[in-house]
Amino acid sequence: MLQNYQFQCIYSVSLVNHIIGELVKLSSVELTPKGVITSSGGPVIMQKLAGQESYSAIYANGIQSQGLGKWSSSFSVSRPSSRILEAAARPVSTARPSAGKRPKKPLEKKSGNQDCKADIAFLIDGSYNIGQRRFNLQKNFVGKLAVMLGVGSEGPHVGVVQASEHPKIEFYLKNFTLAKDALFAIREIGFRGGNSNTGKALKHTAQRFFSVENGVRKGIPKIIVVFIDGWPSDDIEEAGIVAREYGINVFIVSIAKPAPEELGMVRDVGFIDKAVCRNNGFFSYSIPTWFGTTKYVKPLIQKLCAHEQMLCSKTCYNSVNVAFLIDGSSSVGDSNFRLMLEFIGNVAKAFEITDIGSKIAVVQFTYDQRTEFSFTDYITKERVLAAVRGVSYMSGGTATGEAITYITRNIFGPVRNGPNKNFLVILTDGQSYDDVRGPAAAAQKAGITVFPIGIAWAPMDDLKDMASEPKETHTFFSREFTGLEQIVPDVIRAICRDFLDSNQ
Repeated sequence: MLQNYQFQCIYSVSLVNHIIGELVKLSSVELTPKGVITSSGGPVIMQKLAGQESYSAIYANGIQSQGLGKWSSSFSVSRPSSRILEAAARPVSTARPSAGKRPKKPLEKKSGNQDCKADIAFLIDGSYNIGQRRFNLQKNFVGKLAVMLGVGSEGPHVGVVQASEHPKIEFYLKNFTLAKDALFAIREIGFRGGNSNTGKALKHTAQRFFSVENGVRKGIPKIIVVFIDGWPSDDIEEAGIVAREYGINVFIVSIAKPAPEELGMVRDVGFIDKAVCRNNGFFSYSIPTWFGTTKYVKPLIQKLCAHEQMLCSKTCYNSVNVAFLIDGSSSVGDSNFRLMLEFIGNVAKAFEITDIGSKIAVVQFTYDQRTEFSFTDYITKERVLAAVRGVSYMSGGTATGEAITYITRNIFGPVRNGPNKNFLVILTDGQSYDDVRGPAAAAQKAGITVFPIGIAWAPMDDLKDMASEPKETHTFFSREFTGLEQIVPDVIRAICRDFLDSNQ
């Protein structure tokens, strides 16, 4: 009877005897008139159940199974339901029935670790320098990283590139969004051999791996983790420069550093400092040997998930908070107010708005102030643009100074200690009825860069009183509301210029 059954699990002899006894017993069960499972074989269903205490021995059809004191898991045996053969007998199970409902199998978490959003390329060493045995240990380590990172659709995404004589992209970010699938793919990678041309592979990865077509996400830090067993056989400095130009954070994980007698063979002893994103100690990690690496997994993951320190992936497009203070006074009028909203939308379009990227906020003012939306209300560009279009015109007086104080306290206050640089763009068409110099100075002291934009009758003195230094490059003016469209690129460039200057 058992010749048609294949078991892919290894059990103890007593448990195998127990299974045989159950199957034989099942063969003697009378079924409905459609037929009987006989010794000629037939399909059966075996389902895993929770383990129980004291499995009793069973004697059936001349076969005696052994009793078991305790087992970590059990099984049930039943005949599959089909239209051809309808079993009237109940399945036989070796597990004791549960007193309550059987718990449902938990669904696998597909979203991943949302506190660690990153697009990561693992650049593994596949050269003859590492050899087949250590190459397999390296794969085990990378697999553990992928699992503990919490790979998922809304969490980190990973891909693998193998460095050898010629680099090979094993799989891209888009290929696997479940940790178990990524782990399986890593285990299947074959050893290539050749020289450890790490520089060549790093440059190739920076230029070819991180594209939208291959699964890279906007506003998410881009990281290359380079594993080097010993030392690279080619120049790595140029590749590090290319990676920085692409906004990629390079981490060097060195294993088994060159011994003193081997240093003469190293092309560039300071290759680590020249390859990493910033030479501050954060972007390099040393492991003494490939053996016993489990304890190094968590500390490395903590580095890869520290988004606030991913300096090379921070640009003016994905690392700024831009708030717009928009004049809603009676002199503006509804049609001109719509043109100001269009200006805000066009500026916002330039930035990568995500939960960990850039943020946009809008406050309208007259004598009063109204928060249209704050930095935390919308975390996608589409929703921000829709919210801008939905702003309604207030109409009233012009108290710009009070509005600056309001936005500094209520909009920038909650994000003052955040990682993004803060910018305030003020749109007004006339003279303020209150003082603007004091509130603007307080805003700048709080770390906010102020760009006033005057339209029509806005006095230049007021604009310069509000502007950050140097005032000439932070002040804009248009004689007509229709002219706002032309200064959109200038405002974006000014924000980016200030962002770069602040990071020097």
